[in-house]
Amino acid sequence: MKNLKSIALAFVAFATISVTAQTKKIDAKTSTIEWVGKKVTGQHNGTVNFKDGYVVFKSKKLVGGTFTVNMTSLTATDLTGEYKDKLDGHLKADDFFGTAKYPTATLVIKKIGAKSTNVYTATADLTIKGITKPVTFDLTVAGNTATTTFNVNRTVYDIKYGSKSFFESIGDKAISDEFELKVTLKF
Repeated sequence: MKNLKSIALAFVAFATISVTAQTKKIDAKTSTIEWVGKKVTGQHNGTVNFKDGYVVFKSKKLVGGTFTVNMTSLTATDLTGEYKDKLDGHLKADDFFGTAKYPTATLVIKKIGAKSTNVYTATADLTIKGITKPVTFDLTVAGNTATTTFNVNRTVYDIKYGSKSFFESIGDKAISDEFELKVTLKF
């Protein structure tokens, strides 16, 4: 009888452990965010770095996550020299991301559901320039890596510079309202 109680207690402890959420911190140095911004006459691309973040798993299924991005690390990778410096400075200026006043952006997963094996559809709150709006994207998990690519409408975060939606006569100087983010999380 004593042996049976020990087995029962071990089973209860194991069952409790298996349903407890597991938080995994991301490796901010090896996790990446690549961006692409398009305009009528071409595009620019670059990177921005994570400050920190974590993903949450329960029973080996992704159930959440929170991430902070260091907006002061925003940089173009398709240019060099003076033109790179000018674009980097403009992207950090108030008419784009205002990184002096808003040095971080955050993404907090609020709802997540399984789409297929190891693929999840996430709805998250994305905060840029102190403005929080929902975004939805698919996230693929393989081992200790998660990847996603999604678009963000910059104008809802008060980034209107060069937007044809706000400046009709801008012509071939128009910049797309959406920019693309390709994210790789390592944890």
